[in-house]
Amino acid sequence: MKIQINEHFSHLSENYLFSEINRRVREYQAQHPDKTVVRLGIGDVTLPLAPVVVDAMTKAVAEMGVKETFRGYPPEYGYDFLRERISAHYASFGVHVPASDIFVSDGAKSDCGNIVDILGDNPVYMPDPVYPVYMDSNIMSGRTITLLPSTPENQFLPMPNETLECGVYYLCSPNNPTGAVYSLEQLKQWVAFAKNTGSLIIYDAAYEAFITDGSPRSIYAVDDAKQCAIEICSFSKTAGFTGTRCGYTVVPEELTAQNTSLRKLWMRRQATKFNGVSYPVQRAAEAAYSEEGMRQCMENIAYYRENARAMADLLKEKNITFWGGINSPYLWLKCPNNMDSWGFFDYLLQQAQVVGTPGAGFGACGEGFFRLTAFGSKESTQTAIERLRALL
Repeated sequence: MKIQINEHFSHLSENYLFSEINRRVREYQAQHPDKTVVRLGIGDVTLPLAPVVVDAMTKAVAEMGVKETFRGYPPEYGYDFLRERISAHYASFGVHVPASDIFVSDGAKSDCGNIVDILGDNPVYMPDPVYPVYMDSNIMSGRTITLLPSTPENQFLPMPNETLECGVYYLCSPNNPTGAVYSLEQLKQWVAFAKNTGSLIIYDAAYEAFITDGSPRSIYAVDDAKQCAIEICSFSKTAGFTGTRCGYTVVPEELTAQNTSLRKLWMRRQATKFNGVSYPVQRAAEAAYSEEGMRQCMENIAYYRENARAMADLLKEKNITFWGGINSPYLWLKCPNNMDSWGFFDYLLQQAQVVGTPGAGFGACGEGFFRLTAFGSKESTQTAIERLRALL
C-alpha cells in the first residue's frame, strides 16, 4: 500500500514491557514444563470481586434481561448514580469533587493514553522510572519528552526546580513502580509551580486506597489544584476490577488553557470516541464505593498489604535495600550484587521460577532496580518467599 503510517511508532521499543516479560516466561515454561512459575511481576489482582459488587452486577445483568429495565447505550460520561458515588468517595477523605467534573471510563490506562488527544504540542515531563503508558502514548503522538530523574537521593519523588518550564507534567502517587508517595507539602510545591508557569499536572491516583499514613489521596487535597491538574483514578486496584474494567478521570470546570475549558474538550473527545461503560459494570462500581463495598474491598487490600509485609520482612532479612510496600502494593528493590535488572529477572526465573519486573523496563533510572508486586495469592507469595530465601 502507498498510505502513510504514523512514523512516531517507530520510536517505540519493539515490545511493551509486560509483553516482553510474558514472552520470556512462555519460552521458559515451554522448555521446562515441569517447573511451576510464581508471578510477582504484573500488577494484576488475584482475589475475586467483593460479594456486594457481585450482587450489584448480577442484579444489573438481570435488569438488562427485562424490557422495562433494559438499557441501551450508556451516557458517554457515566451514569449519574456512579458519578455521584465517586464524588461521595472523594468527600469521605475530605476532598470536594463535584459529580459534573467526573468522567467514567473503562480504566485509568485508557485515560492516561487518551488524555493527550485534548492537548497540543507541549513539552512533556515525567519521572524516570515511569509507568510505560505515559511514555509510549506521548511517543505515539510525537511529543517531546523530558525525563525527571527519580533516584534514592530524592526518594524517587522528583520535585520542581528553576530549570523546568511550562509543560505537561505526569505525577503518580503512590508511584508505580517505586511505591513512593508525595506528602501534602510536596504536592503544594508542585501546584504552586504549575500555577506560576502555566503548566498542567496529570495526576495518577490509581493506588490511593493503599495509603495508610495520612498522605494525600488526591491532588485536590491542595487548594487551587483544580486550576492546574487533571486526576486519573481506577477501580482496578481498589476493587479488583482489572478484568471488569472501570475507572474515572476528573477534569475540573476551573481548568482552562488558551481561554478554553479543558473539561469541554474532554467531553467533546469522549462523546466522539467513547461509547461508555456498560450498565452492569457501573452498578458494580457504585457498589464498590458504598459503605459495605469499601469495607469488603479494604479487606482485600489488607490481604495484599500482608503479602507486602511478608516480602518486606524477607528483604530486610537478606539486607536488600528496598522502597515501597507500605502505602503501595509494590516493593522496589536494589538488585543484589550489582546485577542489572534484566539479568536479575532471568536469574530469578531460571533459578527460583519467580517472576518480577525489571526496573530498566520503566526507564534508564530503573536500571539496577527490580519491582515485586503484592497482588499474588498468599500461598503463591509464600512460595516465592521461600524460594527467594533459599536463593538470595
